[in-house]
Amino acid sequence: MAKKKESVVDSKDLLIVESPAKAKTIEKFLDNKFLVRSSYGHIRDLPKSDKAIDVDNNFKPTYEITEEKEDVVKELKKLMKDAGEVWLATDEDREGEAIAWHLCEALGLNAEKTKRIVFHEITKGAIKNAVASPRTVNKALVDAQQARRILDRLVGFKLSPILWRKISRGSQNLSAGRVQSVAVRIIVDREREINAFKTASSYKVAALFQGVDAFKNKVTIKAELPQNKPTQKDAEAFLKGCIGSTFTVKDVQKKPGKKSPPAPFTTSTIQQEAARKFGFSVARTMNIAQRLYESGKITYMRTDSTNLSETAVQSISAEITQNYGNQYLQNRTYSTKTANAQEAHEAIRPSYIEEKEIEGEADEQKLYSLIWKRTIASQMSDAQLEKTAVRIGISNLPQEELIANGEVLLFDGFLKVYMESNEDDQAEDTTVGLLPDVKAGEVLRLSELTATERFSRPPARYNEASLVKKLEELGIGRPSTYAPTISTIQKRGYVEKASRDGNKRNYTTLTLQKDQIIVKTAEENTGVERNKLFPTDIGMLVNDFLVAHFNSIVDFNFTAEIEKEFDDISNGLITWEKMIGNFYKPFSKNVEETLETAERVTGERELGIDPASGKKVIARMARFGPIVQIGSPEDDTKPRMAGLRPGMSLETITIEDALKLFDLPRKLGQFEEKEVTVNTGRFGPYILYDGKFISLKKGMDPYEVSMEQAIELIDEKRNSVIREWKEQGVSILVGRFGPYIKSGRLNAKVPKDTEPEKLTLEECLELLEAAKNTPRKGGGFRFKRKG
Repeated sequence: MAKKKESVVDSKDLLIVESPAKAKTIEKFLDNKFLVRSSYGHIRDLPKSDKAIDVDNNFKPTYEITEEKEDVVKELKKLMKDAGEVWLATDEDREGEAIAWHLCEALGLNAEKTKRIVFHEITKGAIKNAVASPRTVNKALVDAQQARRILDRLVGFKLSPILWRKISRGSQNLSAGRVQSVAVRIIVDREREINAFKTASSYKVAALFQGVDAFKNKVTIKAELPQNKPTQKDAEAFLKGCIGSTFTVKDVQKKPGKKSPPAPFTTSTIQQEAARKFGFSVARTMNIAQRLYESGKITYMRTDSTNLSETAVQSISAEITQNYGNQYLQNRTYSTKTANAQEAHEAIRPSYIEEKEIEGEADEQKLYSLIWKRTIASQMSDAQLEKTAVRIGISNLPQEELIANGEVLLFDGFLKVYMESNEDDQAEDTTVGLLPDVKAGEVLRLSELTATERFSRPPARYNEASLVKKLEELGIGRPSTYAPTISTIQKRGYVEKASRDGNKRNYTTLTLQKDQIIVKTAEENTGVERNKLFPTDIGMLVNDFLVAHFNSIVDFNFTAEIEKEFDDISNGLITWEKMIGNFYKPFSKNVEETLETAERVTGERELGIDPASGKKVIARMARFGPIVQIGSPEDDTKPRMAGLRPGMSLETITIEDALKLFDLPRKLGQFEEKEVTVNTGRFGPYILYDGKFISLKKGMDPYEVSMEQAIELIDEKRNSVIREWKEQGVSILVGRFGPYIKSGRLNAKVPKDTEPEKLTLEECLELLEAAKNTPRKGGGFRFKRKG
């Protein structure tokens, strides 16, 4: 009798996780009893149509297996046939719980009996403990996730069509999301604060004195007036009063100080610190952290808790005493200040505290090192300081005094391992050092006294990390939603991340030297922005419409209250159906009223009158974006229109700015008997010459580009052409990555062993045809025309 063929699974238990990387790591820790496979994230979702939620049947959702996951589900079902038990090991948050439930539904498993395991870290001990104490799917957590998904779908599906109809824009790509709309409002509100801010100047007074330290070395003491002088006249009067004055130490105050370490990382704080230290975007930080978690290097990266497990604290304590000494150890318990934080979870920390460094990609090593240092520092001693303040009297101005501040580090404590970054990238340098040993009554010799004009600063624009911090402070969103929210508002075009060079500004300095006041004017650059979030014109328009007609949707307190209700569902305090019902009834009524009564919005502003034509100049939102317009359709002649330049806004553009936009197109003259024109289009500024569009280089201003610069660009373009068939619109060009064939917006690489000069038109057409049917990583690639 023939031996029965063994199955692939051979009655092993099937353990399903979310990602292949996680599966690979977990499989190493389990014996041959388990076969570990991945669901590759969510397998089911609400269909795109408005039939996904039956609002008349208690908001019953209809789910379907997503097209790209059909093969995954088939494979899992196939493996189940020969498997023993099926275990679910998706992530420990609500999203992971929902994936586990959807797997039960799709695979025909009983959610009340199927074994479900959770763990904070992917280590052998954690996995073994989880397998030893399985539970079942927590339906309350699933309901909380389902409530979020259904509510967000209802808001999006109801609001988006209203935006299409009520806001001027050609394409139907406007949409509104519950948390995303609040994030946009935060950025819009901040932009308006900045626009409304009135800069005021004052004069900061600083004096330099010569002193002698304990070793008889000459040292400089810097002292300042505690309050700036409001005007140049006041500053000048103060400096005049100092002429002939004696500067005497009134008293020296020394007091101890300390710096305490920051708490271990949460999702929010690691996103903020990685942005400040490495310039990482929120999404980049989370992608790296995900890889570190799945490979077993760190604990779960989506958490709002600063707790550390007892085992982790013991390991950290051992690491500190062994490497730094017992005086550096100070165990601490941190409480999370975030609204509605889930303290049952653990902070982000290394899975193995003894591993100070890891192998892997450079970004992974950097982020891991940051996590390790922050975790270790959280259980270390305070840094001990001695702070010194020297008060200096002025004989001719007894009502005034200068203050010199010094600071010396007596014991480094946690600073031996970790220094937290400064939150304010606009803050002035306030670093203080050691002061010389001076005593009350001592007379100091003045070497320089300066009053420098300083300007008040508007509130800082948000970057990705500071926006996350704001959302967290307001109790809006959760660790799993921060990165997607910030990504979504940028993809929708409501917010853009940009850097701006700032503007030149003059400031005045008054210096007292040899009893003479010298007044000078200097120049500084102000308003420099790096990777900040700016609202776009359409973002401001959509925000204002929602504030006017759906204020609760973008109200901070209301949105935070919704988050609390999701928490109540997860704790079994309210059913998801009731929570959605309470929200939907007034919201649906509001939608109907707005469709009937709200007027169409263009954001139109009348800027003034064009002196050349006497016609009105307006700024408004048009089909392809914000424009300025001279005249109206009712006039005898067609209105002239021009697009706004980068950095301009419908809300702040002036009549002078608007009229300058009509300087384009500019005729620069003739080159080789052909007209040279500079203009700007949908894809940016360009030179038009001999029927060809030649993009301006980065940094070139179309309003200022010269004929000489234009000719250089024309020559560069000309030299890049190897062969050309004008009638057929085909050319062989030299690009950054070698020669390629171009026809319209289709491009094809010239094969490596082919001489481009010898290619015929027929051969070029064949290569282009092949490129059309080839994935972009192969021979074909397409570019948008810039011009």
